[in-house]
Order: sequence, then structure tokens, then C-alpha cells
Amino acid sequence: MGIALFDLDNTLIAGDSDFLWGEFLSEQGIVDAAHYARENQRFYDQYRAGLLDIHEFLRFSLQVLAAHAPARLQQWRDQYIEEKIRPILLPKARALIERHRTRGDIPVIITATNRFVTEPIAALYGIAHLLATEPEQVEGYYTGEVSGTPCFQQGKVKVLEAWLAAHELSLEDSSFYSDSHNDLPLLQRVTRPTAVDPDEILASHAQQHHWPVISLR
Repeated sequence: MGIALFDLDNTLIAGDSDFLWGEFLSEQGIVDAAHYARENQRFYDQYRAGLLDIHEFLRFSLQVLAAHAPARLQQWRDQYIEEKIRPILLPKARALIERHRTRGDIPVIITATNRFVTEPIAALYGIAHLLATEPEQVEGYYTGEVSGTPCFQQGKVKVLEAWLAAHELSLEDSSFYSDSHNDLPLLQRVTRPTAVDPDEILASHAQQHHWPVISLR
């Protein structure tokens, strides 16, 4: 039984769910639109350049979860999924996931974006196993802090290793699909790394190491 790992943003969906969540919050007037849009873009540019301070970003992005009641957050998230996410789901991504299922592989989404945002997206693809950055909760309310290791860069490897150990699985027969050079630490660990609609840095690395490059767009 193999493991089929999938990055989410700009891999299984044609956009970045974290960035789009921030955009949605601004459009709805839930946050100060000008400030939030400016910071959202700054962090996204840092991510693309490989310079993101994940802890600084999470302090920014998780504030809104701590500032509102869970029921209200759920309502906003439902609207966000319908307006921002459903239009960017990719039929080719769904087909790729199904090919791995037919092979007997276990599909896993592994993403730096937090679980609150990504859990319903994983459900839309029928993927039960989601490894994501975990927002801390106390008595059902978000605190604005992170629980455990952020699932980003080398942190993805750490989070995955813990999950594999808990499920008595290994990377002996493993695939990983990603668009981002931020995922090189994990891409270099799996049996079959694949670059999906890659950024320039990952595209160059894939070419040098003879990794497959595909598009799901």
C-alpha cells in the first residue's frame, strides 16, 4: 500500500486558499480591508520567494479566528468555499487522486494552510487524511496561536513523520505532488516527486533532477 501526498494550494486547486480566505475577509468587511490586503499580499510575496516567516504569518492570519465565535466563522467559511473555492477545483486533480485510489494508494493532503480553511476543501476531493497547520483551540474557541509544528517547509516533513509513525506506515512507496519550491524538503524524501504547474525555482530543480513535471490546469 503506497502513500499519495498532495500539496493543496496551486496544486490541487487553481489558487491559494490562504490568500483567497484573506481576500474574502477583506471583501466582506470582516477585517480592515486596506491593511489586511496589504499584509496578505506581503506575506504571499514572501512565500513565493521562499522567505516567509511562518510564525509571523500565522500570528497575522489566525487573529481573525480568535476574534469571532465559532458559529459565525463557520458561516463565513461556508460562503467562502462556495464563492472562492468551488470555482477553482480542478477536474484533472480529481482524476489524479482517483488514479492513486485505484492503485490502492492512500491519498493525503499535506498543506501549510491551516486546518480551519482547508478541511472542507479536502472533503470536496473526498480525502479523509489532511495534514495541515493546526490552529490552537481551548474549550471550542480559537486562541490565535498554533498547536504543534506549522506544516511548512521542513515542518511538513516533521508533521508527516509523526503521522506515518502513528499509522505504522512509511515512505517506502510514496508520491508527492507540489507546485512550490517551499516543498523541496519533502519532495526530496519521497519515492516519486512530481512538480505540478511549478514555480520557477521548482521547475528548474525538477529539470536538473529529472523529475516529472505535469499540469493539472
